[in-house]
Amino acid sequence: MSRYQHASFMTSAARPGQFVPDRGREVAFAGRSNAGKSSALNAITGRRGLARTSKTPGRTQLVNFFSLGSDARLVDLPGYGFAKVPETIRRNWRHLMQAYFSQRSSLSGLLVVMDCRRPMSEGDRQMLDLARQAGCPAHILLTKADKLSRGKAQAALLAVRRQLEEAATVQLFSALRGTGVAEARGALDDMLGFKKRAPETE
Repeated sequence: MSRYQHASFMTSAARPGQFVPDRGREVAFAGRSNAGKSSALNAITGRRGLARTSKTPGRTQLVNFFSLGSDARLVDLPGYGFAKVPETIRRNWRHLMQAYFSQRSSLSGLLVVMDCRRPMSEGDRQMLDLARQAGCPAHILLTKADKLSRGKAQAALLAVRRQLEEAATVQLFSALRGTGVAEARGALDDMLGFKKRAPETE
């Protein structure tokens, strides 16, 4: 059994004062609201209902903490990229993100979830910039790889790698087919300082 299958919900934070104690290590998940972030988190943990998918913009504006035990955590950041969101929600999102990335010394990595058909949006670049400013590594999941042919998916992967050079690592991912789950868990292992395990099968 994967250690990520032991993930359990801790709390949701609507403001910085509600963040869990800043100790141990945590890796945050970020992405556009329609990029499949919750589905990716559920696939990686093997827990279908761990992160709830929602089409309601207001419900995405919380920072959700999940415990992996031993002061290790996964953090689901609010989605971004909605076209029709009140400015108050946008301001709250910016405030939350600035506070999170500037205050969390336990932040040891960021996974940015991008739809492989529409990668590297302005929001995606902002998240990568925040990770760089916080001094933590970033790993990109190009989700919904099952929506493209193998050739087009590989072309999308190479295009993003060229844009980023060595600023982040990148992989293809499909929550539907389980493609890239083992690779994503390996990236998390590195960020969280977990000991290497025997390779998993996809």
